[in-house]
Amino acid sequence: MKSVAPIYTERSECQDCYKCLRACPVKAIKVQDGCATVMGDNCIYCGHCVQVCPNGAKHVRNDLEAARHVLRQGHRAIASLAPSFVCEFAAVSPQQLIAALRKLGFDGVSETALGAQQVTLHVSLEMQKRSKEVYFSSACPAVVEYVRKYHPEEASRMASLLSPVLTHCKMLRKHYGDDTQIVFIGPCIAKKREADARPDLLAAALTYEELRQWFQEEGIIPETLTPAAEDRFTPEDARDGALYPIEGGMSSAVRVQSPTDGRFMSFSGLSSIREAVAEIGDWHPQESIFLELLACQGGCINGPKTRRAEGTVRKRYQVIRYAKPTVVQERVTVAIDEPLEAPIPLRPTFTEAQIRGALRTVGKFSAADERNCGGCGYDSCRELACALLEQKAERTMCATYMRQLAQKKANTLISKMPSAVVIVNEKLQIVECNQRFRAMFDEEFETARLVDPDEEPPLTAVVPFHYLFQRVLEGGEDVLDRDIRFRSAILHASIFTIEPNVLAGAVLQDITRTTMQKEQIITRAQQVIYKNLKTVQQIAFLLGENATESEITLNSIVESFSTKDVGDADKH
Repeated sequence: MKSVAPIYTERSECQDCYKCLRACPVKAIKVQDGCATVMGDNCIYCGHCVQVCPNGAKHVRNDLEAARHVLRQGHRAIASLAPSFVCEFAAVSPQQLIAALRKLGFDGVSETALGAQQVTLHVSLEMQKRSKEVYFSSACPAVVEYVRKYHPEEASRMASLLSPVLTHCKMLRKHYGDDTQIVFIGPCIAKKREADARPDLLAAALTYEELRQWFQEEGIIPETLTPAAEDRFTPEDARDGALYPIEGGMSSAVRVQSPTDGRFMSFSGLSSIREAVAEIGDWHPQESIFLELLACQGGCINGPKTRRAEGTVRKRYQVIRYAKPTVVQERVTVAIDEPLEAPIPLRPTFTEAQIRGALRTVGKFSAADERNCGGCGYDSCRELACALLEQKAERTMCATYMRQLAQKKANTLISKMPSAVVIVNEKLQIVECNQRFRAMFDEEFETARLVDPDEEPPLTAVVPFHYLFQRVLEGGEDVLDRDIRFRSAILHASIFTIEPNVLAGAVLQDITRTTMQKEQIITRAQQVIYKNLKTVQQIAFLLGENATESEITLNSIVESFSTKDVGDADKH
């Protein structure tokens, strides 16, 4: 097993957006100190988090060095090329791509679709055994991981067959010898997990992105190559197995090669798969039903490491056009019936009391408080509560809770301030004010309530110097300080911008009050002292500068006369 997981997070690049958590179909993301990291044991390696991360913080492990190591070992090395290559390298002929891979050092290139054809035959035989049952394909490693970890109760429905790529590895080893080393190349990240789990069959798994990087580093441009006679697939070309990368392709292949009486259904995209698997339960249909399940919407042609230059329709067309679904008497060449890895139930259960307790920590005291906005990345507040109990989420992820907390802190701070405080918007409507502000303008508030007792009065109806607020809002001044006579008092007003042209605040002090007078006297005294010191410094500087200039002038005159006197004495 490799030390680095197939998908990992670069912590310094993670920016508190939780977009990966929203996209992850199984919520295999742990948020700690604001950083969202992939939980390897929970991950199914579908790659959605990599695709949606706006900052590129989610990385796919680069296995180029592992592939190069395979070539350096000296054993026969074969590249297993995924059937989606026909739409990924649409401008390159199969022979040119084979030639390019051979230039990298591979002894041969084989189609993974050959392994798919063996899987097709085994599925047909399996369906004949399973009458009146529903069972799932095991071709997609991400789906296999999903069922094992999140629907272990349905794991027995999974076909106990190796995936097409591992089947292909068995076929190649049987054909060329057990020391043959195989490197898979395709659009799938989950294949890297397969390589980690089965190094006895698959030496390394590369994505198309890594292959392009390798070509670039070696200066190989596939579309410019002239293929030789030996640049062909080995040991033979694939046929209907080439349909596997499109939704429904596997089912079509089974029907073509070995018609059965069973029913076939295809589901792609984990949201559709989740619904399909969840609804089966204890259903016992009247005939065998085979569910072809592919984690990527539309199939492998839209894998996480495919180019997005073309849409699904064109990609499907290219695959269908390339495939050769001819009826050929297929035979079993390798045994691929192997028990799947044991199911791992990853959904801990919590009591209602535990969930309610976790909800209270984020300000959800009743069902009405559960907004289910999804801002935290989870579909509901209860899911967030379970994640908090699992210690893979933080309370700060709840935007509603954080807003309420900030509001509560601001309200507490404003209410405890000894001065009158008010916040207004661009329409001069009072957004927030404390009791001291209301007491300072109590008569104005009472008069405004007589006009409309149900509405908070605007600032214009309460404060006679509201034009100063308007000036700050329109002019964008940071702070405006004024001493204003109001009734029999003098108010010191500090009006400041909170959000330019949108929100402004003010702190008002009655400087005629005893305590305020003392504070103002101290402040004003400090201001006078500072100004006096500054004036003294300026006077001293000027006096010093004048004295220096006078001294220079007098010395110059003395020196001039002294020189003249010496000259006259020499003449006599």
